Amino acid sequence: MRAIEITQPGGPDVLQLTERAMPEPRADEVVLKVAYAGVNRPDALQRAGLYNPPPTASDLPGLEAAGEIVAKGASVTDWEIGDRVCGLLPGGGYAEFVATPAAHCLPIPEGLSLKQAACLPETFFTVWTNVFMRGRLEAGERFLVHGGSSGIGTTAIQLARHFGARVFATAGSDDKCQACVNLGAERAINYRDEDFVEVMRAEGGANLILDMVGGPYLPRNLKSLAEDGRLVQIAFLQGRKVEVNFAPLMMRRLTITGSTLRPQSDAAKAKIARALHAHVWPLLAAGTVAPVMDSTFPLADAAAAHSRMESSGHIGKIVLEVTP
Repeated sequence: MRAIEITQPGGPDVLQLTERAMPEPRADEVVLKVAYAGVNRPDALQRAGLYNPPPTASDLPGLEAAGEIVAKGASVTDWEIGDRVCGLLPGGGYAEFVATPAAHCLPIPEGLSLKQAACLPETFFTVWTNVFMRGRLEAGERFLVHGGSSGIGTTAIQLARHFGARVFATAGSDDKCQACVNLGAERAINYRDEDFVEVMRAEGGANLILDMVGGPYLPRNLKSLAEDGRLVQIAFLQGRKVEVNFAPLMMRRLTITGSTLRPQSDAAKAKIARALHAHVWPLLAAGTVAPVMDSTFPLADAAAAHSRMESSGHIGKIVLEVTP
């Protein structure tokens, strides 16, 4: 099969087309013929040598895909050969075929294309587990998401708004801010022109913040929180280490938590998949929420897709067209 491999740690140009043996499913896995694969920040981190895959995962990048089941393991009973699904992957999505646990697959929501469905798993798994399971967002609360025009951001805005939260977002241009408002944000803050700390404090503080910036944003996030507020960290694009004054954190009863999706157990990911199928897949089928699409690149142009993502000029999701 054709696949994109990381020839060495580095920039987008280290992504090269190659040929690999087709994967064989383990007992609890299915093999997908990949139609489209999503492109995500963890892929770029892996490419740069900063996010190694788990020992049992493929060394090929790609954490989500949509396509047709062409093989399944002996213990798989929920899916049949020929079923069209999207799946959260342990790796290997930048290829014509990929193996993944059957319990991490979901049906293509009614009305969505395979291209759109390829954008769902990594983003929706991440948002659901961090905003609703870990962050415990409730109706009426003030929710701030940084990077509101990213795949994570556009998903978080829609879901938080649907479940009754007051949504605020940061973004780096007026066009991106308008996109956030169009998706349901009450207020979008252009971080180049405004201080999100001042904006949120004027609103009474955020009850929950979802952040992927890290570094200098952490103390500013803590200042932006309301009393008993929660900060959920899912990445650290501007640094993993920062000094924190614990006194206000303790006096205002603030919570700092965080997670990454890939290292979680298969059982934990299966639990998230079940929750999404019950609570979010009906919203996708009804058109209440939808993936925001930015651009599509052929598999062989994965390097260009990474350049697009790292330019931060995109709004929504970037996908690779593999075998449509």
